[in-house]
Amino acid sequence: MSPGAPQRPAAAHVDPRLLRGFLAVAEELHFTRAATRLHLAQQALSRDVRRLERELGAELFVRTTRQVTLSPDGARLVPLARRALRAQEELLAAFGQARPLLVDLNSPGLTTPRRVLHRARELAPELELMARYESGLTGAAADLLAGRLDASFGRYAGLAPALRAGLAHRPVRYEPMAVVLPADHRLARRDRIPVAELAGETVYAGAGNPRTEEWTDLARRLFDGRGIVLAPPAPPAIGEEEFQRIMAKTRHPILAVVGFPALPHTVVTPLVDPVPLSPVSLVWRKGLVHPGLDALRRAAEQLAAADGWLRPSVDGWIPASDKDTMRSHK
Repeated sequence: MSPGAPQRPAAAHVDPRLLRGFLAVAEELHFTRAATRLHLAQQALSRDVRRLERELGAELFVRTTRQVTLSPDGARLVPLARRALRAQEELLAAFGQARPLLVDLNSPGLTTPRRVLHRARELAPELELMARYESGLTGAAADLLAGRLDASFGRYAGLAPALRAGLAHRPVRYEPMAVVLPADHRLARRDRIPVAELAGETVYAGAGNPRTEEWTDLARRLFDGRGIVLAPPAPPAIGEEEFQRIMAKTRHPILAVVGFPALPHTVVTPLVDPVPLSPVSLVWRKGLVHPGLDALRRAAEQLAAADGWLRPSVDGWIPASDKDTMRSHK
């Protein structure tokens, strides 16, 4: 017990809500950020933490005017609190009372995440799997770690190591890539476009968007040495209408995936020679226990097996780092 901590017997029961609040502060080390994450007033969160300290008879945080740090008792409680909340999730799931699972599909136009989600709903119709559209795995990863999302899709190898440390993934698909072209572009009438034909073009791939850094990095690796210019950052476009307006204004081809819905006055054309592949994984927070996540993983496995999603074409292109990541997953 920490010096000066209340000398009283530990509570016989601890409200899981108090443990969630404690973990949020322990992970953020900042009461305001933790309160925002939990959609609580800071004063309410502070009261909850003080109540937990009283019930456990231990000081959990060392607070100064400059920072918040875990006390030794607080550090000891972190893994115990996580195990307790995990057990509660398992109990609720076993009796059909699981909370909704929040699944980020990145964009309404992406076929692979949508198919996995729809299949998971078929496998577990009694559960509520709620779609979100956060656009970009890098941005979604922060929300996954903060507990604002439960699962997302995208290029796991493109995440920073610090983000990957708290996440797990399951490979879903090597998705062939394409370009979205203005209908009057010089290549718009082609059924397939060799990558070499893009030499001299300036292609948009989300540069400057902090939520899609993993996609921009994949494009940069593909364009390197091929004479293709990565389009400079464009103003962040929120919503389909604004995105269409910005793209019509710049008239840059857009790097996309096969199956991406064409915008008005555009065409979507597959790339070949080689076929660039976007490695798509299902990504979730480590330690997450939820029957909806189990359904998503089964759905991804079934679709990948049925449609050959994890059998890349012989002439496919993929960065070496992505090959290693897609082979070794947790």
